[in-house]
Amino acid sequence: MTRIHLDTDLGSDTDDLCALAMLMGWPGVDLVGVTTNTDPGGRRAGYVEYALRMAEREEVPLAAGAEGTLADLYVPLAFPEYWPEEIGARPSPPSAAVDLLAASAEAGATVVAIGPYTNLALVEAVRPGLLRSAGVVVMGGHVTGPGDGFPPWGTHDDFNVQQDRVAARVVFERCDPLVVPLAVAAEVTLRSAHVPRLRAAGPLGSLLADQAQAHARDNGRTELGRAWPGLPDDLLNFQYDPLACAVAAGWDGVTVEEIPTAVELRDGLLWMERREGAPPLRVVTGVDAPRFDEAWLRAVERATSGAVRP
Repeated sequence: MTRIHLDTDLGSDTDDLCALAMLMGWPGVDLVGVTTNTDPGGRRAGYVEYALRMAEREEVPLAAGAEGTLADLYVPLAFPEYWPEEIGARPSPPSAAVDLLAASAEAGATVVAIGPYTNLALVEAVRPGLLRSAGVVVMGGHVTGPGDGFPPWGTHDDFNVQQDRVAARVVFERCDPLVVPLAVAAEVTLRSAHVPRLRAAGPLGSLLADQAQAHARDNGRTELGRAWPGLPDDLLNFQYDPLACAVAAGWDGVTVEEIPTAVELRDGLLWMERREGAPPLRVVTGVDAPRFDEAWLRAVERATSGAVRP
């Protein structure tokens, strides 16, 4: 059994809920805790609690984490109303998320971060070395080459890193994370073709479908898919966060390489540059996208059926 702790900014981009649902149904995974970040007043934790209840997994420990970030926000916080009813906030004491994260790491859980890394940096400040020893997977990061121009594709779009670039620098330099970068994660997608299976999976599956369709409508995802030959014509969203969680669960459908990477703050952004002699960074560089699609759908179906218990 693989122990996983999820740190998330669920409630903004809809792929966080896709990731949580997947973890609850992934074979061999014990979801031992969930913490939220950039979570004013526990609003995101309220959404997580709602999803856990839908899957009959209220026993999973949950704590609302950092309300802000260690750097200026790169993008204002947004909470699209993609929920079937009004959901109350679930605030926690200031230290609750750090304590829960540390407890999960001490119990041998891999920590997977699918939002800004603020909570992880706070744990590193309180318990130096703990996360490195437990194992960390992060969604985000874009390693550029020395000859790339400005701005290289990906750095300015790398929300999870740039939203709290101070925390990201701490995590990259001190926690030895396995990085699932934006460019690779964009190869796995949620499509309209997946919607019938989601709707047949029960209330949580239907909520995933509703949110994906609303996100696609509001962000022009289907038009984007039809405009680019490499994307599906029925694109609803990218599965950035579910892929990171699958990697944390030990899924073997990815390629991982060590890349010598220099990390530095410059011009208001955190830059990650391939540079000989720099410390090695473990980076996912390839993914079997069709295989991931089926693995994700099966995990969501198992989670929403209520048949999964660790």
